[in-house]
Amino acid sequence: MADPDQPPRLAFHGVTGARGGRTLFERLSFILAPGDATLVTGPNGVGKSSLLRIAAGLLAPAEGLVEAPRCAVMAEAAALDPGQTLAAALRFWAALDPVPAPKDRVADALAATGLTAQASVPVRLLSTGQRRRAALARVVASAAPLWLLDEPANGLDAASVTMLEALVADHRAGGGIAIVATHTAIALPGAHEIAL
Repeated sequence: MADPDQPPRLAFHGVTGARGGRTLFERLSFILAPGDATLVTGPNGVGKSSLLRIAAGLLAPAEGLVEAPRCAVMAEAAALDPGQTLAAALRFWAALDPVPAPKDRVADALAATGLTAQASVPVRLLSTGQRRRAALARVVASAAPLWLLDEPANGLDAASVTMLEALVADHRAGGGIAIVATHTAIALPGAHEIAL
């Protein structure tokens, strides 16, 4: 658990990750401070998603300790109610956020991801690329200091990947931290790299 009186940081102390009895990585140690980012690279099945799940507290490490601030996760599933309009589905998540939200945070996230025109469209009717941007909008609207993005460029066209890169850069410029697990090229200037 992170100390609320200290700037947010993510720290792995000798973390070993395992799934299904198989060790994926061993004794991994790093610290990310405000403005930092890490690219986690490697082929499918090597443990990139597991590393993010450990950082999020969704998977216990086999060994070691993780210190993490409040986070928002973008995974393969958008985690948005398909029967709700996009705006309503995003408002549901924003209402769960422990940080008081400005009234327009969802509208700002929709605008930042190019989805303002789809605000009243049911999530189930969004295209693949729109669903991926909607998952990113959920992360943007969270105001969480740590973004954990798992293959965020999947299903995005070139313009949307550029938008993703700009959103991560803005998050970092505001003191946020990002870990991006990817097997495709994403520009994160100055990011550390963990190759699995």
